[in-house]
Amino acid sequence: MARIVILGAGIAGHVAAAHLRRKLPKAHEIVVVSPNGNYQWIPSNIWVGVGRMKSDDILFPLAPLYKRKRITFKRAKVTTFHPEGDAETPKPYVNIEYILDADRGKTEKLTYDYLINATGPKLAFDMTEGLNPGTNKAYSVCTYTHAEHAWQALDALIQRMKKGEQTKILIGTGHAKSTCQGAAFEYILNVERELRRHKVRDKAEITWISNEYQLGDFGMDGVLMSYGNNIMKSSEMVEMVFEDRGIKWILGAGVNKIEDGVAHYENLEGEQKSERYDFAMLIPAFSGHGFKAYDKNNEDITDRLFKGFMLVDADYTPKPYEEWSVQDWPETYQNPSYKNIFAPGIAFAPPHAISRPRLSKNGTSISPAPPRTGMPSGITAKLVADNIVDLIKGGNKLKHKGSMGNMGAACIASAGYGMTEGSGISITTFPIVPDFEKYPDTHGRKLGKTFGEIGLAGHWLKLALHYAFIYKAKMKPFWWLIPE
Repeated sequence: MARIVILGAGIAGHVAAAHLRRKLPKAHEIVVVSPNGNYQWIPSNIWVGVGRMKSDDILFPLAPLYKRKRITFKRAKVTTFHPEGDAETPKPYVNIEYILDADRGKTEKLTYDYLINATGPKLAFDMTEGLNPGTNKAYSVCTYTHAEHAWQALDALIQRMKKGEQTKILIGTGHAKSTCQGAAFEYILNVERELRRHKVRDKAEITWISNEYQLGDFGMDGVLMSYGNNIMKSSEMVEMVFEDRGIKWILGAGVNKIEDGVAHYENLEGEQKSERYDFAMLIPAFSGHGFKAYDKNNEDITDRLFKGFMLVDADYTPKPYEEWSVQDWPETYQNPSYKNIFAPGIAFAPPHAISRPRLSKNGTSISPAPPRTGMPSGITAKLVADNIVDLIKGGNKLKHKGSMGNMGAACIASAGYGMTEGSGISITTFPIVPDFEKYPDTHGRKLGKTFGEIGLAGHWLKLALHYAFIYKAKMKPFWWLIPE
């Protein structure tokens, strides 16, 4: 019988575990390894960060669920990879280290027949000097604890504004190579909405700061979309939204140092500038976890598994931007050196950025890393699970494939919470990675499948998705009918 080890219990890891357990006989062992004991619906961190939801609204403990579903759960972190085993252990394994008090520091060689690396990104706050959530008046919404602290600080600032104090709020990216602009975009709109709700909007200057070359780039090189009966660039849509809400913006900014209430950055002109603030929420750079890998002779083979993130079936040949292609992107998320290892979601190494790379006049790279959001993470995790099921049942080919170059994504960006006065920006993009050969006249995307809408219905839809995906994550009856 097979043992499938899954590293990480975020969207990709949890989706893979759920589908494997549903589709495989109980004799096969599903093991999830994660240092975090809770599942969190990350898109709703935004609402925790403005006080409209509590952490308990967006998370639940994994151990009881996994016990009911006969999924083995280990509260531990992976330390090293051994895809060939070693002199003592002939089967491939990962070294894990337990983190709970009773077992803290204990290690285990966890063998596997198939390995799914769904560890996601490291939140690399340390790549920007002084960017540490909760210090220097700068915060994050990347985790539910970060979002809670952000709301505590924002609420305190609102109370000061109610006493007449004028303030400056800065929201965006905190590193020249940050991704996840979408989360920051949602947060700035929700903060602006909350200030209006508290009747203190006139007391705050709100500024967007980003490494994007244009508004609405979002690490995808922007999109050309259908908007009602019109055709609109995403840059035009975001500019319209920001102007309507009185939000200023700074673009092409590579934040490189945070001091108490001051963000220092370099722009594409090579100028060193700074922006003062009373409250900031800045998305950090994402990086791989720095894992090491060893062969059976204990020789370092990290470069066969990792290039920051895990290597998969992508074309990593260095190429000029003009030669990038959707064909470079992976389809099966299988490691080329070890065919029983997969890396869906954010754990795989992208072959290149999606937005055009840009350097400042000083040679500093200032442009977004490619985004990989919840929907593609779920889709790729499911197809990896389906391929492993087929392999276990005797198949010899990976039939389930899905590239971000032929995959669409739907994003509902919250623009303010409220059942009657809330707002959401609904954007679908097809494909995620632009295909300039297939769609040369529409910026690499298919119009009709790439469109945007703004309004109250967007808020209702995002709220409905919040409850639907928590229901799905809890594996309640017929959960699998809810698409990824």
